[in-house]
Amino acid sequence: MNLDLRPRNLASARKVEPSPDEVARSSSPEVDAPVVIIGGGPSGIRVAQELARSGCDAILFNAERWKPYNRVKLTPLLSGDVQLGQVTQPLDFPGPGKVTLYSDNSIVDIDRAAKTVTTKLGRTWAYGKLVIAMGSRAHVPPIPGVEMPGVYTFRNFDDVEKLVARSFRSRRCVVVGGGLLGLEAARGMRDRGVETWVVEHETHLMSRQLDARGGELLSHAIEQMGVHVLVASRVAAFEGDSRLQRVVLAGDTGIDCDTVIICTGIRPNIELARDIGLAVGRGIKVGPTLQTSDPDIYAIGECAEFQGHVYGLVGPAFDQAVTASRHIAGGRENYSGSVPATKLKIIGTDVFSMGDVEQLEQRRDVTTYVYESEDGEVYRRLVLKRGRLVGALALGDWSELNRLQEAVKARSLLFPWQLRRFRSSGLVWPAGAERSVRDWPRAATVCNCTGVTRGQIGDSIALGAITLDDVKRETGASTVCGSCKVHIGELLESPAPREPVKAWWLIAALSLLALLGATLTGLLPVIPTASQIADRGLADTLYLDSFTKQVTGYTLLAMSALLAVLSLRKRISWLRFGDFTGWRVFHIALGVIALIALFTHTGFRLGSNLNMWLMLTFLGLGLAGALAGLATAYEHRVFQSPKTAARLRSAAFWMHIVAFWPFPLLLAVHILTVYFY
Repeated sequence: MNLDLRPRNLASARKVEPSPDEVARSSSPEVDAPVVIIGGGPSGIRVAQELARSGCDAILFNAERWKPYNRVKLTPLLSGDVQLGQVTQPLDFPGPGKVTLYSDNSIVDIDRAAKTVTTKLGRTWAYGKLVIAMGSRAHVPPIPGVEMPGVYTFRNFDDVEKLVARSFRSRRCVVVGGGLLGLEAARGMRDRGVETWVVEHETHLMSRQLDARGGELLSHAIEQMGVHVLVASRVAAFEGDSRLQRVVLAGDTGIDCDTVIICTGIRPNIELARDIGLAVGRGIKVGPTLQTSDPDIYAIGECAEFQGHVYGLVGPAFDQAVTASRHIAGGRENYSGSVPATKLKIIGTDVFSMGDVEQLEQRRDVTTYVYESEDGEVYRRLVLKRGRLVGALALGDWSELNRLQEAVKARSLLFPWQLRRFRSSGLVWPAGAERSVRDWPRAATVCNCTGVTRGQIGDSIALGAITLDDVKRETGASTVCGSCKVHIGELLESPAPREPVKAWWLIAALSLLALLGATLTGLLPVIPTASQIADRGLADTLYLDSFTKQVTGYTLLAMSALLAVLSLRKRISWLRFGDFTGWRVFHIALGVIALIALFTHTGFRLGSNLNMWLMLTFLGLGLAGALAGLATAYEHRVFQSPKTAARLRSAAFWMHIVAFWPFPLLLAVHILTVYFY
């Protein structure tokens, strides 16, 4: 399968291919040379946008053959949740500066003395300032057999293209590495119907973001979703005749498979910088202005090392892009480092990690406080150093996350009563009305995917942004998952439009039918039967004839069983085919038909004793399902707050669950008593 994202070289405000005169001018030291940016990833695009806004001309070289894309969206692209057009980066460069983009055009040499760069095509371009944003590459450990066909990496769009094609023929995939990238790759392959295993050599998943208990709970949640997890397991070799057939683990155990995805970390691309004599360590070493050891060359993003830290997240990369661009434009802003924060959904489970949370079990310099719900679905841990909050991690939703991020960044002091409240309820601050985003401090993060703060969004609005698209273009906020649209709409004082679920009108119509059917079945009078044999009609055939009663009864039983199986679709891997919306509509439609079958079986008779309880249980299931469907369908129109709709859906869902638990037992008793008597 060829996922072609190659709209050839794309430029903004200038044509892409230069004329001979332009080449001559670009190589001439007499001409005021533009800023040259090496790297078309998110940080390269961001620095180009900031430079254009400051009035600086820039030339952006993108080494990949694809139009610049958002690497964060590679996982939903692999799983099929987004389309190709949703992955590409917005390439709106605000003026007055001009930006020229060259894709499939890597830089192979830098002449620091002449201040020129040379492309793989042999062309030479002069620069006034140079920004290196070359990112990183997948680290592939030297495991025997790693070059074998069937072994892949998951880092760029080329990798996704290969994995999508491979998924159609793959039966079992092993992901080596249980970090963020490995779990995302596992999710993508699982969603494509491939049996997936995750093998992690550490004692728990996401060892850099979670503690041992958090990793254990995450493993359990992921296994419940259908992904197999092996921790504390080292891969010894990959085996096969002409292509991969088996992953061999230490101890001579193994897993038969046809596909392996290596997700064992990344390595910054520092080779070009090292070859031209720049100071390097784990990354290209930079100072507070993001300048390298050459003051005319800057480095940002995953290839840059600041005070011993190489940040592998997009938020710090954006912070660095803003600082570097402002310094190039003549500003005096310094970069003081970032507090790493991770907030994402890993295969259906919310995971949050921020600050100093690594190797907590072995440390003696910090004090930690833990909260865990009785069902194990919510787990939270605070990390304090000398009474000040320096880190936090969590599984499950946490309503205080925005305020918590502020506290970690500020290393806020937590008082004993706050810690006592946290241990008992999982909350640091008293429950109450959530603060408006307009009241958040400037440093509070609004968009966790891109690290954009309330202050940055406020600045863009002050400079003329009046719509959500304006804010997205100016700041990059809400360009990944879109969950911050509500907050941005509040800052714009124009709430973001609420989008309906797919097929909402059909869901609404069927739910209304179910609501009407369940209500009428419970309220309408009993349909009478004839008092004399000569007067027998359809009602007598339906409600008195033994054969007809068995037909309608077993039809109702079959539909009830099918509805119960459909409810387990998320838990049973072989049921996860087709579109979720289609299954949702089918589930509601089947519920309506089941209510009609109930009418033909009972004639609106509630019965008595256990039969009455069975009837009431069935009607309760129908009413709860109908309410849940209506709440889903009309959420975008009726409910002002998403939380209100979510609460109603949750209440209807639990009504559905509570009503279902006695249903199988009551139904079994009903069938046995009918045949016994």
